[in-house]
Amino acid sequence: MKTLIIVTGPTASGKTDLAIDIAESLQTEIVSADSRQIYRGIPIGTAVPSAEQRARVRHHFVETLELDEYYSAARYEEDALATLDKIWKHNDYAVLCGGSMMYIDAVTRGIDPLPTISPEVREHALSIYNEGGLTAIHEILGRLDPAYLESAADLSNHRRLVHAVEICIQSGRPCSELLTGRSKERPFKIIKTAIGHTREALFERINRRVDLMVAAGLEEEARNVYHLRHLNSLNTVGYKELFAMMDGTMTRETAIPRIAKNTRVYAKKQLLWLSKDPNVILLDPSSPLLPQFLNESNLCL
Repeated sequence: MKTLIIVTGPTASGKTDLAIDIAESLQTEIVSADSRQIYRGIPIGTAVPSAEQRARVRHHFVETLELDEYYSAARYEEDALATLDKIWKHNDYAVLCGGSMMYIDAVTRGIDPLPTISPEVREHALSIYNEGGLTAIHEILGRLDPAYLESAADLSNHRRLVHAVEICIQSGRPCSELLTGRSKERPFKIIKTAIGHTREALFERINRRVDLMVAAGLEEEARNVYHLRHLNSLNTVGYKELFAMMDGTMTRETAIPRIAKNTRVYAKKQLLWLSKDPNVILLDPSSPLLPQFLNESNLCL
């Protein structure tokens, strides 16, 4: 049976290096599950694999889209499964690497079939939020889909709520009616793994990564795409804070530490997602990771 090895976990936990080691040992390829590394023009802020790393192992879905191109977890499901089918033709293994949990769920569980959102509907839904904030979004969802509003896990997550409004308008049906939550059967074995850093160690790694990104030119990279700051692809930790600095609403002395703080907040959400999945193999970062993985996953090379 074909086997998909997933290397996931919070940002800055060391996923890329481990995935490359595993893929090299299995002589296979890596499918990225990162919703921001898929875009071109922002390699520093999204920590894309280096040219040297990509020379070692072929990576899919890294720097393949322009910043203004629309993409979704549903499209990723279709594209990633098609890519895996190609890999299966010459290898029994493939590696999926990333911390975008919706992308990982799309491949392992499947996404409910939802309508493709037209640019007009997307613009309309966003204008509701821009003009009235969360209050306006809550009000329209209360009319269009009260069940979704009642069950929403985070009523402050404007991106998810705006998307629910988009689905309601585009389909003419409540979003909650289209979300079945049923998992799809996959014709391959799935092994999930993550590096089990303590929270304190992970946060220190995040702080160091932000410092390295700034030293590598993150501010210049953000300045180069500042004129595109309205795009969803740039609604991302690192760029949002630097755009605020460039707008004059935040000082540099505030913006840089805020990037680290907001990255830590995002990592907490990723850790919560991981904690709910009993199938994830947690590896001890104090010991060599590849031998641990091979032992824990019962893979024999």
